[in-house]
Amino acid sequence: MKITFRGVRGSIAVPGEKTVRTGGNTSCIEVRTDTGELLILDAGTGIFALSQTLFGQLPLTMHLFITHTHWDHIQGLPFLLPTFIPGNTIHIYGAFDPVKNATIQETLGRQWEYIYFPVREAELAANLHFHTLREGQTVTTASASVTGVLMNHPVINLGYRIESNGRSLFFTGDHEPAYNFYAPADPEYASYERLLAQRHAQQLELIRGVDVLIADTSYTSEDLPSKRGWGHGSYGTSLALARDAGVKHLFFTHHEPTRSDDALQTVFEAVKAEHEASGNPFELHLACENASFSW
Repeated sequence: MKITFRGVRGSIAVPGEKTVRTGGNTSCIEVRTDTGELLILDAGTGIFALSQTLFGQLPLTMHLFITHTHWDHIQGLPFLLPTFIPGNTIHIYGAFDPVKNATIQETLGRQWEYIYFPVREAELAANLHFHTLREGQTVTTASASVTGVLMNHPVINLGYRIESNGRSLFFTGDHEPAYNFYAPADPEYASYERLLAQRHAQQLELIRGVDVLIADTSYTSEDLPSKRGWGHGSYGTSLALARDAGVKHLFFTHHEPTRSDDALQTVFEAVKAEHEASGNPFELHLACENASFSW
């Protein structure tokens, strides 16, 4: 299996001289199985650069899995160039929206409304197939299986486990470890604590033992107290998740948009040194745009 990061920033794209090494595009990960099958995780602005690499592979079939529909994870979708080309088959997957009672097609389709984008969904030349997912549902492609579990974010967010030919990865999408907002003396505290433990166990069950964990790591430990409830993780929470799940490699992604390349590298080197001193066996990686990893 091979992954290539096409977008590693969170919240908003930040191109410029301070982000040129790590990358300024928002969330998008290219996944290739051993047979060359193409799976894509999220459709942030990075999906445009990915789509420009695909012309030599036409006609193609791809499977695009959307973790959630916040803007930084879907805003590149109208610029996915294979959608304009006849003969391509594109499967798009995402969670049912219980608030709007909407399928993934109904949710994403608004981007192709004429007031937002000049090419409407009905005018796209490729064969588009939308698949609305429920938690725990497994999708089987030609060479992979993909299963989603609900993570903790202010909108429905599915983390995805991908398995293919004995290899595996998990992508959290946006995730903040849930916390008990009741005071310990509150009568609801204990029951909510049990609910949180059950949810965490469900997440761990799907993540456990993967070769590669790609985790939302927007904040430092110093940032986190003032960002509580925003729905994002930190280096510390990602390390804890990787340790508890027994993974082999941990990639930090969804970088805070105001953090420059130099600042990111400084934070990463400090975290890496502390991690190596702790004796934890898994390896750490800072996700960088256009960087690939194979296993």
